[in-house]
Amino acid sequence: MNEPLIALPRRKRRAAAPTARKRVVVLGNPNTGKTSLFNRIAGTNLRVGNYPGVTVEHTAADVQLGTVDAELVDLPGTYSLCGRSAEERIAIDALLGLGGHEAPDAILLVADATQLQRSLYLAIQAAELAVPTLVALNMSDEALAGGVDIDVAGLSTALGLPVVSCSARTGDGFENLLTRLGWLLEDPTRGLSTFRTALPPAFEPTIAAAGALVADWLPGTADPGRTRAQGIWALMSVEEAGDEEPTPAAIAEGIQALRADLAAADLDLDEAVASARYAWLDSTLDRLVTRPPGSGRGVTDKIDAVLVHPIWGFGIFVLLMTLLFQGLFSWSDPAIGLVEAAFGLLGDGVAAVLPDGIVQDFFVKGVIAGVGAVIVFLPQILLLFLLIGLMEDSGYMARVAYLMDRVMKSVGLHGRAFVPLLSGFACAVPAILATRTMERRRDRFLTMMVVPLTTCSARLPVYTLLIAALFPATIKGLPLQGLVLAFMYLLSLVTALVAAAVLGRTVLKGTNQPLLLELPPYRRPAAATVLRMMWDRSKVFLTEAGTVILVCTIVLWGLLSFPRVDPASLAAGVSIDSATLEGSYAADLGHALEPVIAPLGFDWKIGVGLVGSFAAREVFVATMGVVYGLGEVDSESATLRERIRAERWPDGRPVYTPLVGLSLMVFFAFAAQCMSTLAAVRRETRSWRWPVFMVVYMTGLAWVASFVVYQGGRALGFG
Repeated sequence: MNEPLIALPRRKRRAAAPTARKRVVVLGNPNTGKTSLFNRIAGTNLRVGNYPGVTVEHTAADVQLGTVDAELVDLPGTYSLCGRSAEERIAIDALLGLGGHEAPDAILLVADATQLQRSLYLAIQAAELAVPTLVALNMSDEALAGGVDIDVAGLSTALGLPVVSCSARTGDGFENLLTRLGWLLEDPTRGLSTFRTALPPAFEPTIAAAGALVADWLPGTADPGRTRAQGIWALMSVEEAGDEEPTPAAIAEGIQALRADLAAADLDLDEAVASARYAWLDSTLDRLVTRPPGSGRGVTDKIDAVLVHPIWGFGIFVLLMTLLFQGLFSWSDPAIGLVEAAFGLLGDGVAAVLPDGIVQDFFVKGVIAGVGAVIVFLPQILLLFLLIGLMEDSGYMARVAYLMDRVMKSVGLHGRAFVPLLSGFACAVPAILATRTMERRRDRFLTMMVVPLTTCSARLPVYTLLIAALFPATIKGLPLQGLVLAFMYLLSLVTALVAAAVLGRTVLKGTNQPLLLELPPYRRPAAATVLRMMWDRSKVFLTEAGTVILVCTIVLWGLLSFPRVDPASLAAGVSIDSATLEGSYAADLGHALEPVIAPLGFDWKIGVGLVGSFAAREVFVATMGVVYGLGEVDSESATLRERIRAERWPDGRPVYTPLVGLSLMVFFAFAAQCMSTLAAVRRETRSWRWPVFMVVYMTGLAWVASFVVYQGGRALGFG
């Protein structure tokens, strides 16, 4: 890379007399390594993925840049500043100082050196806004390794902005980037450009009128170039006034009138602007970028010929998922055994220290048994997130989204909805936030209504408990446990698509929109990024185990432990634990529910678990740990899986059979059992109507599906 030869001051760790804190926003397309670069500068821990829509809300960190104290803000990845999707709206609000955002003092624009044209389209828009901007050519090491030579000094001159090359993955050029950013903040005029998109003269009067119309509404300088850029932005972005349109009604109406004037004159501003910008980029990059003969995506294209093939690609995806799920059992089972043993020793140790009585019961059979029954599945969750993180960071997950677009269209969903659906396999809450990447309200709401049907990590402890307890590891040489788990994941995805087809044709009608999704080149996953993502997702699980699950466990222990039973009143041969459980408040609640859930194959104890699981799905496992910790079993050291196998009806029949286990898993696959998800839907839709609708339709679907599985299985002769 040919860097500009400019003498720069050395970076200082601490200024002698720091000035007022400056605000720097980090802007860039998805897949440019923007968040990775932010992490390297700020030292924060953000989720990083290799497909659009990962970062949907900005995150800030205080940093020292040269002699300047600065607040660094990571904006959502966006391809443009047109403001037509929620992610673009967040970015443009931050740049223009709208929606409660403080206008930035500078922009750090992260561009992909291997995909300059699409990255610099955004740089052109930023340059015209008259905000001091530094362009960072990330992944320059990959470009150089591919034989691509970029004239960085020439590009800086053409854009009128300082440009540096760097690599967030290796750290190459990182110190120079920090120095240049501090240098820019010390004198913001160094990052101002006079670049203007050249348009036919017929557009200029309307652009000027739009710029004047929004000038008082949009904060910022009176720079003529910025006024013109804001006029172009308004004509291309401001929609008709409505509930979701933040633009003042008078301005929105005025912009619509100006757009109508352009249409009447047969002038298409969107096409003219895009054509002019890409024409400039083509001519400039042809002059400043040298590529080796026959260069292209090469290996990536060869791999894509197989992985995005409509038949082979989908088959490979299903095979990979099946291997992943089987690995969750075979690779994590030793670690699960160690965790079970550790909590067993902890319980025995606490029981040895505390005297017999209610306090001992509270800690041993309430807190330790309940929380431990959930924590025991942490190894599987860590392994799941590790394997999915490797596929995300390598670029494979974007191919899955591309493959699934054909299916998505057939059910009325936008292809981009598959990104939130994939995220839903980790947790529905960030998946619901990821729907902001879609432009239309109908697409966002429809996706939100079906995302909770995907199998999130909270369901995994329930599935693995029941599968490990009730299904053999193999049958006739086939990995039965892995196949059952894969079936549950596939069932959830198919059901989500069917639900989308029904809701999209009834409650949320609308037309399909084409998918615009970038397929990034394949890259070797960065270990630090994958491990950070794995820990961030698992930390949510641990946090819930330490808060929501702990609170629910204590409440359930109280319901299961009271009213207390007088040991002197017990008949011969009846244990106090068994009598306490049978006469508890939880038993009363479970027996009240039993007529409703009995057709599904569930007893009252399962009913107690279902009630607790509506706070958070994984609480079901904690509840069962408490229930069977208090109940009478053959061995005091029996694990929860063994206690489930030992549970019997009064006539001696086992309560839990493979059919009951499948019925229970199907119920969990469909029921809306997560308060956090419902809160996220309420926040995103700004209405209680949609969370209530979600609870009603998902719980009804869960009961009907579980009923069909259990009663249908019995009719076919399965016990």
